[in-house]
This record gives sequence, structure tokens and C-alpha cells, in this order.
Amino acid sequence: MADIGEEVKNKQVIFRDYVRGFPKESDFIITSATIRLKLPQGSNGVLLKTLYLSCDPYMRWFMECQSAQNSYSPGSLIYGFGVAKVLESAHSGFSEGDLVWGTLKWEEYSVVEEPVKLIKIQHTDVPLSYYTGILGMPGITAYFGFHDICSPKKGDYVYVSAASGAVGQLVGQLAKLMGCYVVGSAGSKEKIELLKNKFGYDEVFNYKEEQDLDAALKRCFPEGIDIYFENVGGKMLDAVLLNMRPHGRIAVCGMISQYNLDQSEGVHNLLRLVVQRIRMEGFGAPDYFHLNAKFLEAMLPYIREGKISYVEDTVHGLESGPAALIGLFSGRNVGKQVVAISTE
Repeated sequence: MADIGEEVKNKQVIFRDYVRGFPKESDFIITSATIRLKLPQGSNGVLLKTLYLSCDPYMRWFMECQSAQNSYSPGSLIYGFGVAKVLESAHSGFSEGDLVWGTLKWEEYSVVEEPVKLIKIQHTDVPLSYYTGILGMPGITAYFGFHDICSPKKGDYVYVSAASGAVGQLVGQLAKLMGCYVVGSAGSKEKIELLKNKFGYDEVFNYKEEQDLDAALKRCFPEGIDIYFENVGGKMLDAVLLNMRPHGRIAVCGMISQYNLDQSEGVHNLLRLVVQRIRMEGFGAPDYFHLNAKFLEAMLPYIREGKISYVEDTVHGLESGPAALIGLFSGRNVGKQVVAISTE
């Protein structure tokens, strides 16, 4: 590893311009700058070496000029969740050698001047890459989305769309641990096998092979659905609404089917919310970051005792990042998509 104070090359991923429709690899530029591995004089921040970067569907929102205040800027670095090592610190909350996870720029080395939102990693008896997934933002999304938003109880009928993804694979297993009946959908034979044989789903179906989603759900849930963990939106949500039981709960953490459309699809069965007294609530993982200690207390024993399995789809090198990121939107990944930058 390079020494502190040394000037080194720093590979980066630059956002070319705002995106319409499906993103392409050409929407990103792989470049290399130089960085001196030393904090600027007067800094109160940290110097980081990136170890892992996370590819997540929400990053598509930042590629549109109208999306939000967090939009990527053309000509600037993209960013997302990741894991890094502290090489140097001028901040009282961090020391050299600390491992952290949080929002990182897509580059090999970074200076973070306001590191207060970085979360220090205390448990290293599990793979560090897990802090991009099961022990990071997706895990927090799954755990609190299911337990807090869905209010599950033993015997509930639970449906999870995009069930083999970073969040879905966890929700299904958490539901099984609660004693629920769990059905998941995915879009390939390989993913369907994962749901059945590794994640323990009671029933699964390939949504790409179903002519009628309403009929597929009625086949899997002849008595209806108590809990729906929403990752897809569009036609899937419309079909689910027809199959919800009275006082059902829908947790909405994403709608990946809508992210690349010029015009979002309408949902036609919302009256079912009234008729069946259904509660549907959107949420985001940052709502629960302050409960990270509680989350780890619950999740780490599941991992250590082998009660929860987790599948990662890992590519290596920052130059592989753009293809891995856009592959999310065609279902190319199997499991949590991770970009490994360094193991140091």
C-alpha cells in the first residue's frame, strides 16, 4: 500500500450528463487523477481508501436533472454507499486504521471533510463487503421496513417482489424467522432456484413467465396477502392490490420498474386501500440509521448462527462499476451487487 504523503494515481468514475431512459456505460467516464495521501492543512476530516462500493437502484434517481437536490452533477464524481479504511484523521471521532461505511465518492482515495455521517465498523468477524448489503443500507431497509412498517405476526401471508435482490432476499428470510408463509418473485431461473433452495421461500414464481400477475398471486395466495414488501411498482403493485387481505400492510422501499420510464405507469386499483383498510407506507433506510446499534444486535447473531444466508454478486475494480450499476436495471445481477476496489 502507498505510504502517507505519497502522490498516487486515483481512479475515478465521472458522470457525463443527465440520463433519459435506461442508463448506459457511456453515461460514465473512467478517468484517473492524482492525489497526495495527506490531509490538507487545517482539515478536520479524514483521508479514506475505498475498499467496496455498493450498486443500488436508488442511484438511478440521481442521474436525472429533475430528481432531487442530490442529483449527480455532469462532469463530477458519482457517489453511493461503500466501505473504506481511514488512512489519516484530523477528526476526533476517527483514528487511523478505522473501518467505516457510509456515502463515498466513486474513487480509490477520498478526503471527507465532514465525516460525521460515516458509521464506524466495530464488528470485523464478518466480511467487510457485508456493510454494503446485509449490515448496511439494504439490511437496514429490510429489517426496519419489515418489522417497523409491516408489523408482522406469526402466520401472516407475505409477498416479496424482486425477492432475490439485496433487500428482498433478507425480507423473505426475516419473514420465515417470524413464522410467516412467504412467496417471492424474480425474473430468471437462477434467481428462482436461489429463492427456493437457499433463502427458504415457501413458493416462488418467475414474473416474466406469467401472462396474468393477478392469477399468479391468486394461485400462490388463495386466501390473500397480509404483507407486501414493494420493490417493483407498476403492474405488480396493481395486481397485489387486488389480492390484499383486510388490514394488510404494504411497505414501499422502491419501484424499480418505473425508474427508467419517461412517463410513470399509473396504478389503477388504489380504491382497494379503502375497501380493504390497507395501510401503504413509503420509507427510506436513512430514517433508521440512528438505530444502527439495535439493528446490529438483531442481525449479527442471525449471520453468526447461520440463520440468514446472503448472496453477493461481486465485480472487481472501479472500471467495472458502471456496467455493474446499470446491470441492476436489466436484472443482470444475482444477489447484492458489489464493486470490490481493494482488500487492504
